[in-house]
Amino acid sequence: MAKVVLVTGVSRYLGGLYARRLSTDPSIERILGVDVVPPKHSIGRAEFVRADIRNPMIGRIMAQAGVDTVVHMNVIATPKDTGGRVTQKEINVIGTMQLLAACQKSESVSRLVVKSSAAVYGSSPRDPAMFTEDMNPKTLPRTGFGKDSVEVEGYVRGFSRRRPDVEITMLRLANVVGPSIHTAITDYFALPLVPVPLGFDARFQFVHEDDATAAMILATTGPPAGIVNVAGDGFLTVTQCTAIARRPVVPVPLQAAGVIGNIVRRSGLADFSSDQLTFLAFGRGLDTSRMRSVLEFEPHFTTRGAFEDYARHLRPAVPGVEGVGEVVSDAAGGTAAALSRVFDRIQP
Repeated sequence: MAKVVLVTGVSRYLGGLYARRLSTDPSIERILGVDVVPPKHSIGRAEFVRADIRNPMIGRIMAQAGVDTVVHMNVIATPKDTGGRVTQKEINVIGTMQLLAACQKSESVSRLVVKSSAAVYGSSPRDPAMFTEDMNPKTLPRTGFGKDSVEVEGYVRGFSRRRPDVEITMLRLANVVGPSIHTAITDYFALPLVPVPLGFDARFQFVHEDDATAAMILATTGPPAGIVNVAGDGFLTVTQCTAIARRPVVPVPLQAAGVIGNIVRRSGLADFSSDQLTFLAFGRGLDTSRMRSVLEFEPHFTTRGAFEDYARHLRPAVPGVEGVGEVVSDAAGGTAAALSRVFDRIQP
């Protein structure tokens, strides 16, 4: 039973939301929220501790407080929020290594909960329809957050071998969306004109920010569950998402998507990596059987419901125009088909 909980990344949106929700549980005696900068939002009754998980000092904090449960929320998805890709990787990979080293030395830590990502499965045309937790990716993520998440999970597995007495739950969250969270995928669908890979209409799954937080709370206070996929029921395609978000689309050949992604990234409107662009072309599906049978969690929002709640808080791409997404997406579908036929003719 968790009594003294240490939460990393408490100054980030999802970490702060988690700390506030955990604060309502009377069985938790003390909550320590750790981050390098003070939070701008409420963290409930959590005590903020200014510390860098890349520094061995985190071990002394655990020992002094008698921490029994560590919740690692500080695996950062977007480099623009940290000052760049180098800092992002240091926090994600080096920070996780130092945190796990402190956990390994701790005599009081008995549970570790890690917020991971479905990005560890990568995305390719050879993927299965649904990834179970026991499956390996057909193509490993090569850059960015996905690659970091693979490394983080590798370090967690190594820790579990060295400390088999520590209960571990690792949640592989689908893309998190909601009215307040900002990620690469929410920034993408907020673009005034959404570039979509020509000839593709990938399937997506989403998890609402409230459901992601609730799943992390259950992983903290419930029985250990190992590795668990977390996603809302159902799927949405790229064109369905753009229609719901009321966004016009522009089809671009996949070969040129990297150039478009670089332009968008440099503009500061959204973060793009080559792996994210591949994801937009091929999508990903998660089997959530363990979420229900082992974690015993049932999301409140379906994939569609989560995305619709996010989209309700978006400004229209064209002020005063509703339904523009449906009209332009239909037109884009016809344009994409026509362009695809042209490309087929000119290919050797």
